[in-house]
Amino acid sequence: MKLKICGMKYVENIREVAELQPDYLGFIFYDKSKRNFEGVIPELPKKIKKVGVFVNEYLEIVVSLAQEYQLEALQLHGDETTDYIKEVKKHLPNIEIIKVFGIKDEFDFDILKPYEAIVDFFLFDTKGKERGGNGVTFNWKVLENYNSTIPFFLSGGIGIEETQQVKEILKTELPIYALDVNSKFETKPGLKSVDKLKKFQESF
Repeated sequence: MKLKICGMKYVENIREVAELQPDYLGFIFYDKSKRNFEGVIPELPKKIKKVGVFVNEYLEIVVSLAQEYQLEALQLHGDETTDYIKEVKKHLPNIEIIKVFGIKDEFDFDILKPYEAIVDFFLFDTKGKERGGNGVTFNWKVLENYNSTIPFFLSGGIGIEETQQVKEILKTELPIYALDVNSKFETKPGLKSVDKLKKFQESF
């Protein structure tokens, strides 16, 4: 199972977490986030893809930051339309697109249909006060109604305590591509506990 560690912020911590060789590291470019990233990304192992997380950002800014930081994936965490994503792809044709949708106790998966032809992955996060990093899981039973073939990232409050629950959902036929973790592994916003992350990795 692939792993994405999101909300990275501090250079030394980024280096330490990168030694765990996750598949993706996420950097949040959203100034309302406690994990907003403005620093330098140190050189990472080739296997790790850098993901830029954006919320309803101007297209020009997304393109500029993607080029500056040599991002390999974009996680669109706002209300981005299909037209917006098509424009992004014109400027950044080789970048992976991950479109986020928030879920709480119910969700109409039919709204994903228009996005299927233009995104690489969906990401399902917990619908909460913040756009992400709320630290709580949503009702995963809702995913039983998933009717798309597009693989997705499972996100929202996943921590060591949820390991058994995660293992159960991974046994299903759902096309779960990766697990996305963030706030449950932090000692403060943006600073990850390498020991906790390692323990989580080793349990799969």
